[in-house]
Amino acid sequence: MNRRPTLRAALTLTAAAALTLSACGSGDSPKDKGNDKIAGADTGSETSASPSPSSATANDRPAISLPSDLSYTFDWPKTGDKEKDAILADSEQSIKAVDLAIVHQNALDKAYLYYYDGEAAATTQKFIQAYVKAKARVTGAYRFYAPVVDVSGKESGSLVYCEDQSKAYDMYLETKKVNKTPATKNSYVLYVTQLRKNDKGVWVIEKISSQRGSDRCQP
Repeated sequence: MNRRPTLRAALTLTAAAALTLSACGSGDSPKDKGNDKIAGADTGSETSASPSPSSATANDRPAISLPSDLSYTFDWPKTGDKEKDAILADSEQSIKAVDLAIVHQNALDKAYLYYYDGEAAATTQKFIQAYVKAKARVTGAYRFYAPVVDVSGKESGSLVYCEDQSKAYDMYLETKKVNKTPATKNSYVLYVTQLRKNDKGVWVIEKISSQRGSDRCQP
């Protein structure tokens, strides 16, 4: 996932590369997910029209509870298509689950591994580990918008979307210092994900790439 430079910049991948995760604009910080983030907490703000998670029962899903200083807005309303809405809902959960792993300082946190598989899981693990090594986590507000979701067949799908990291930052745990950097073109990140519907009915991310500063995502 794409998050902003320092720690994030070090983790940035090209849009054609395997994975990318999420964080702020330009500056130095751990969270340049994926090209530089991309799930279901009851913490933070979300749009009222958020779709419901796909068919796995609530009891099967990992509980995701994030600190109150982290908030999320998902500007991607329901499409009216059952599977497309399930992809949107599960993708929300996957994004938050990665941040939960960073909060827990655990690169093998079960919540994100519930939503990531294969290449995406391996790259995400490295991304989270960079935060663990830096003893840092994310704080602030994230907004996700301009989704384009597609389903091909019964078990394959894709989601392209934008992330606004202009009000999100890295916080270093030992000092509680927040690395606030000004918003720039690079605060806006385009993500491309490939998903597969697993045997639990969950849309898991198998591949993810990102492009920081994408013209498509500029305000």
